[in-house]
Amino acid sequence: MRSAALISSLSAFAASVLAAAPSKSGVVMPAPARAFLEQHCASCHDAVEKKGDLDLEALAFNPADPRNHAFWVKLHDRVASGEMPPAKRPRPGADELQVFLGAISSELVATETARLAEEGRATRRRLNRLEYENAVRDLLQAPWLQVKEWLPEDGEAFRFNKVGEALDVSHVQMARYLGAAEYALRQVLARTAEKPETKVTRYYAREQRSFTGPMKFTVMNTAPERATFPVLDRSAQPEVRAGKAPVTVGAADPATRELEGVGLVASTYEPLEPKFTGFKAPQAGRYRLRFNALSVWVGPTKPVKGKPDRWYIPDLDDVSPGRREEPVTIYSEIPPRQLRWLGKFDVTPDPAVHELDVWLLEGETIRPDAARFFRSRPGAGRWQNPLAEKDGQPGVVFRWLEVEGPILEAWPTAGHRRLFGDLPVRNPVPGGKGVEVVSADPRADARRLLDSFLRAAYRRPVPAGEVERFLPVFEHTLGAGGGFADAMISAYTAVLCSPEFVSVDARPGPLDDHALATRLALFLSNSAPDAELRATADAGKLRDPAVLAAQTERLLGDPRSTRFTEAFLDHWLDLRRIVATAPDEILYPDYYLDDLLAESALEETQLFFRELLRENLPARTLVAADFAMLNEKLALHYGLPPVKGVALRRVPLPADSVRGGLLTQAAVLKVTSNGTTTSPVVRGAWVMERLIGKPPPPPPPSVPAVEPDIRGAATIRQQLDKHRTVESCASCHVKIDPPGFALESFDVMGGFRERYRAMGEPAQAAPGIGRGGQKFAFHLALPVDSSGQTPEGKPFADVREFKRRLLEDEAQIARNLVRQLVVYATGAPVRFSDRAAVEAILGRVSAGGYGVRSLVHEVVQSGLFRRK
Repeated sequence: MRSAALISSLSAFAASVLAAAPSKSGVVMPAPARAFLEQHCASCHDAVEKKGDLDLEALAFNPADPRNHAFWVKLHDRVASGEMPPAKRPRPGADELQVFLGAISSELVATETARLAEEGRATRRRLNRLEYENAVRDLLQAPWLQVKEWLPEDGEAFRFNKVGEALDVSHVQMARYLGAAEYALRQVLARTAEKPETKVTRYYAREQRSFTGPMKFTVMNTAPERATFPVLDRSAQPEVRAGKAPVTVGAADPATRELEGVGLVASTYEPLEPKFTGFKAPQAGRYRLRFNALSVWVGPTKPVKGKPDRWYIPDLDDVSPGRREEPVTIYSEIPPRQLRWLGKFDVTPDPAVHELDVWLLEGETIRPDAARFFRSRPGAGRWQNPLAEKDGQPGVVFRWLEVEGPILEAWPTAGHRRLFGDLPVRNPVPGGKGVEVVSADPRADARRLLDSFLRAAYRRPVPAGEVERFLPVFEHTLGAGGGFADAMISAYTAVLCSPEFVSVDARPGPLDDHALATRLALFLSNSAPDAELRATADAGKLRDPAVLAAQTERLLGDPRSTRFTEAFLDHWLDLRRIVATAPDEILYPDYYLDDLLAESALEETQLFFRELLRENLPARTLVAADFAMLNEKLALHYGLPPVKGVALRRVPLPADSVRGGLLTQAAVLKVTSNGTTTSPVVRGAWVMERLIGKPPPPPPPSVPAVEPDIRGAATIRQQLDKHRTVESCASCHVKIDPPGFALESFDVMGGFRERYRAMGEPAQAAPGIGRGGQKFAFHLALPVDSSGQTPEGKPFADVREFKRRLLEDEAQIARNLVRQLVVYATGAPVRFSDRAAVEAILGRVSAGGYGVRSLVHEVVQSGLFRRK
């Protein structure tokens, strides 16, 4: 059964190879290989039998042809893994097997090595969207620039958006680059000749309509949970809430004004959306935000004789000091509801000021969110705060936001000076959006400025005569009546759309210093080389292994290395898809609308990988770790001992915890589910491909996918048992299903479960209230079975034992990580002839347990990285 799908796959591949193969018969197959095939394969796969429609006699051995080469690689690997000959056939002896594999391997390696020596491993490509955005930000020294959304979507190959075959450029795409480049350049152009004043302005919550408006009930809202309420110090103000006293004392009484605040017991969500709209960033740049806030306790509605006790409804005139810290998330906002995450902190029962250093875009305002609180949503009954207790519920009070900014180190800014140096400027004419740059000799200044800009923008020395390529663009705009600044921006736009800036390429063979600097920077900074790396390349020193190692270490320690970890994990683990689905409102109301949980889950995995890099922890830690990166939200979600606060930090795990490692992290478990159900097939394939490095073949097109039964009548395991009776499915599912079964103890958001959730059948609903305030409507159905058996026949009872099974081949985990790093770093797949280099990398770090930082260093030092 296991060989059926394999033979079918090989035969289909062979048919396509035959269809595309040249008429010549190819090179002569090595005699030992021919003898092996005749003895062990020909009886089933000759012109007469053609079992599975695979005829090896008709297939040329022509490894110079890429498709033919790929077929023989596939056959080589199936024989090496023991999948061929099939289990029912006599097994070849170990010596005979090695002779066959060696004969085939030597020919495949020799042919591929010759081709790669001529062409190089990597092909020419454009910068992907994030690389281009980072390169422009760094060039113009404007970290706030939002450029990537202007650009075409990146293609992907071998899982990453770094491979040339998927990153071509069309005329339509180039028009998008032109728009993005001009936008970025105009964003850094000074708006005024005078340096803007850095102001410190305080915006009181009592003076923000979105804070105070909900104090009054309307026809559309009569629910106290959706209202705000006035607080003075830590006490309610019924007179103010009733409209019998002014909303604020204002500037007439500064001392009292400082103690005024606006409270709420719900998270920021429609229709309750308080924000500091009195502030809008006057220009893009750096700002300091300071928030004065505190936590409070809001008492329950007093019981009325003869009526049901509605203790879960807050009495907004009964406020006392808070009982705990409350997490608050801060977003910037551009209407309508275009949010960017800025930061987070914990507010305490004692009033305190919390500061964030942020980059804002022009026109953005500030929106705080009491992230632990519920978001009332309509449903079968009146909503109820899940955090409410018999004696009240928690609340948060905001007093004021203080903004310092824009914070400017110099004027004009570094970005403006990059474009126009020290040329004088004067204020724009009415209606203009940028200063007028004054030039006494426009053409001489243009030549000088272009030369300087090219030296900064190009990632290698500027060839002689390069300025002359772009001067005509300047001349054309100037001649058409444009000002000096517009003409220069036109020329700079051309530079930022030129192949020298947009494209990544090198000559076949060893990379020169500048190509090596570019590859290293795109790997570890996701951007162009910085000043130090560029200077090292200019000096011709980067190819020295010791210098290259020092630069690698420096970049790993640079704050911009977060660009590497985030982009790498976004594609390797699919973390970029974490917002692609939302937990189902009925089946998972406890996760629904929980932004803090999703944000914490993403940050956990990012911080976890950074911790592995920082501490050079063994690659096996990817599978099993004795610690996790946690905050209060995640510790509660995982059922672990309490952790205080919203900030994530390294926390040791209890002995024999199911947590630890990527497999049981909420982000991974979320991206491998659809928000409604989990599938062992989807998760199992993900584990095989992303963590083990042995991707399963795609399913046969004629076999439908198995959909979990959300009614709870049958478990997914029971459905898959029937599915595996199909012979063409069984050979793959024996590998895919075990890791998927091991993860069945985790729901769509990574919460541990012992029973499945279901709906639609008459049953008693599970107790509880969701984040939307509605009582749970799902019921607990059939029990989860997370046991299984590996393809080698080794049983496991749960995910803990499955992790131990995985780590029986620790080298494979490290091998897969190296392969992922190589694709990401070089923009080329790991080919058959590259395998020896991968094994050499592993060999050099095996004594240290395959430390993750050491693996990165070895990848950089390898010929795979240092050659095109």
